[in-house]
Amino acid sequence: MQIEVQLTNARLEDLPPARPPRGATGAWVEFRGLIRDTEAGQPIVGLEYEAYERMARSEMERLLTELAREYPCQAVQVLHRTGLIPVGEAAIIVRIAAVHRHEAFALLTRFMDRLKEDVPIWKCRARVADTCFVSTGIGPTSLVNDSLQT
Repeated sequence: MQIEVQLTNARLEDLPPARPPRGATGAWVEFRGLIRDTEAGQPIVGLEYEAYERMARSEMERLLTELAREYPCQAVQVLHRTGLIPVGEAAIIVRIAAVHRHEAFALLTRFMDRLKEDVPIWKCRARVADTCFVSTGIGPTSLVNDSLQT
């Protein structure tokens, strides 16, 4: 399986679109994880992501290789944004090419579940109008006000 993983501070929506491979490809699945307008029940204007980039890229590649043994696909592209991401913009785009849709959707679902468990990418701040909330790392609902101004 062809695997491409990128971490970037750039807007994912501005990157060139990928095209599905020709030939035996019968499914082209694209998932976009968008920043919602609330975090832990609080209205926000964006989220900030940090990553240990080299390890995150390596771990995503390892994870995709592992999942491909159970869900054989032709190609996977993962684009993950870091830095401050405004509400409505994509934090992640995953594109999968496969012969059949079942493998593509199954790989996508398992990858997204494992990404949150295994990959060193952290959602570290939820920005609310004039306040920055910092995650304690215990879970997505455990935010504390660190009194930073935006």
